[in-house]
Amino acid sequence: MFPAACGSGHPLFPLQSSRCQSNRLSVQRTKASFANQGSPHGPWRFFRSSGNSGSSSSSSSRTQAQRPGTNRYPGQNGQPVDESSVSSSSAAGSPATSFLSFLCPLLKFFGGRDPAQERNEFLEVSTSSLSSLARFPWGSKSLNSRSSPASVASPCLQIYEFEACPYCRRVREAMTELDLTVEVYPCPKGSLRHRELVRSIGGKEQFPFLVDLNTGVSMYESSDIVKYLFQQYGQGRNPSFGLLESTILTGWVPTLLRAGRGMTLWENAGGQPSAKLELFSYENNAYSRIVREALCELELPYILHNVGEGSAKSKLLLEISGSKEVPYLLDPNTGVKMGDYKKVLAYLLKTYSNKS
Repeated sequence: MFPAACGSGHPLFPLQSSRCQSNRLSVQRTKASFANQGSPHGPWRFFRSSGNSGSSSSSSSRTQAQRPGTNRYPGQNGQPVDESSVSSSSAAGSPATSFLSFLCPLLKFFGGRDPAQERNEFLEVSTSSLSSLARFPWGSKSLNSRSSPASVASPCLQIYEFEACPYCRRVREAMTELDLTVEVYPCPKGSLRHRELVRSIGGKEQFPFLVDLNTGVSMYESSDIVKYLFQQYGQGRNPSFGLLESTILTGWVPTLLRAGRGMTLWENAGGQPSAKLELFSYENNAYSRIVREALCELELPYILHNVGEGSAKSKLLLEISGSKEVPYLLDPNTGVKMGDYKKVLAYLLKTYSNKS
């Protein structure tokens, strides 16, 4: 197996956002504090940046959270904000989230049946392949010519998202292009765990949501996240042409073609395993998509090793599995290692059902 995630490997859940206007939270918490753990629910104080107030979608403002006794981030002054002043209105979803809330039951009615029921293999592969074709230019290749620290070290990036969301998709596409290894915390509609964590950390239920333990940065808004990831881990590269602009045109195609797979929590989903599963995948692979949908519907957190074409991790995958084919699943809870999406799908739905 691979080393545990940065520090404790647990989601960054102690924070509560003040009603700041930001998409980004700068978190004053070192990796050493994660390793030492301490009290995960320890007290926090909240600071509002000295900039002008803006709308909740403004990416220029930010909140700083820090433990008592620690120094503020250099050059960022602010005054304490009373936690009781946090407004519940900050949890309101974005228009895209509202549209998905409407679309979700509609797609589920027409196509998103019980994921454990027998599936038409031809239909499954065909719709997933067409989804890949719609997003063909993005999320298939690694653009980094050499491995970055984030691609080979323990994953210190955490992404809260759900598979069917088109805005989450373009963040995952960027992560494939940057050859990043990340911790994924699926947040399907009806989520029992991870959506509440996002509300606790950021103050609102909006996806995708990124936590970077390397830098202490957390943020909403997919376009901001993509730009940040390329700035931080792109080795001087910019997002590939059309990655940000294309979502409005073709980003919804996989969601529609897959009839809502990877959107809602399966009613028979079981509890959370003690150790995270690990998946070798890349975003635009038709077979990996089917596996990721199941992981989302089961709300199983996992470590995602992106291995697009040209990935620095392809050699590692070859050593582990004897092949460069994806998806490939590692389950440290049972010792299972397997490829073949049909076997992986059957294994997940059987092992992590509440009926098992």
